[in-house]
Amino acid sequence: MAQDVIEVSDEIRAVRRVTLVGMAVNVALSALKAVSGWLAGSQALLADAVHSVSDLVTDFAVLLGVRYWTAPADDEHPYGHGKIQAVVAVAIGIALAAVAVGIGRTAVLRLLEVVGGGEPAVPSAFAFWIAVISVVAKEAVYRRTLAVARRFRSSALEANAWHHRSDAISSLPVALALAVSYFVPSLAWADSVGALVVAVFILKAAWDVVRPAVEELMDAEMPGNSAEVARIAVGVRGVSGCHRVRTRRYGGVFQADLHIQVERSLSVGEGHAIGHAVRDAIRAAGIGVVDAVVHVEPVKEAIDADKKP
Repeated sequence: MAQDVIEVSDEIRAVRRVTLVGMAVNVALSALKAVSGWLAGSQALLADAVHSVSDLVTDFAVLLGVRYWTAPADDEHPYGHGKIQAVVAVAIGIALAAVAVGIGRTAVLRLLEVVGGGEPAVPSAFAFWIAVISVVAKEAVYRRTLAVARRFRSSALEANAWHHRSDAISSLPVALALAVSYFVPSLAWADSVGALVVAVFILKAAWDVVRPAVEELMDAEMPGNSAEVARIAVGVRGVSGCHRVRTRRYGGVFQADLHIQVERSLSVGEGHAIGHAVRDAIRAAGIGVVDAVVHVEPVKEAIDADKKP
């Protein structure tokens, strides 16, 4: 129990530390890109500034959520509170999608103005270097955040890491569009195209964040987990077969349910002991399963039951 408390405390500190660093970078980049975009007359850079602001929202969501999803199980929540991570991840994805739609709409309207005969503004050269700085800074934050997320198997923090990566990726077409607009003034509308590309990147990031979180909330099977649980189970002495294996995710850990087959001549106590050995082996295997419900079946009866329609 003491070890669990220490690990939870370590997770809270690590998540908060890396998230606060990300927030500091986001505040600086949001201000820098917003001011530079306004001064340079770049729609793409202003759109990128909005994306960075949306990162702040998700940073706050992670900071507020970490204490709740690391809370221990209680009478009302016997499986713990890990699924709060998935809820936070879904909220992050929705925020990303909303930002993408807003940026895309503005870009399309600006392009329609150009098609209608309007003159697109030519952005200043220094806006390009601001976009380059954004790529480098957000890529560094992404790598650090992802490392912490994988250390603690945090889906919410990993979603936030990908939010940082989407910001870094979205700055690439911004930089390209700014370069084209500056060096070829007749193609200044490329700045709006860059903003539209940013919107598409953000929308894709939103989907990548929401899909696994929704699957977790629906207790979807995680690829490969059940097969690994079954492999471990049949490797335990006294187990002659394993079937009906199911796993489901709770935050950064998994719960497993499975049926094992043992010789029918064994006593209830012996079968029970084998079931406990299977559970302990699965928990100790380092695959993220923290608990397993093992149903013990006598071999002949189990086989006969499987043959029934």
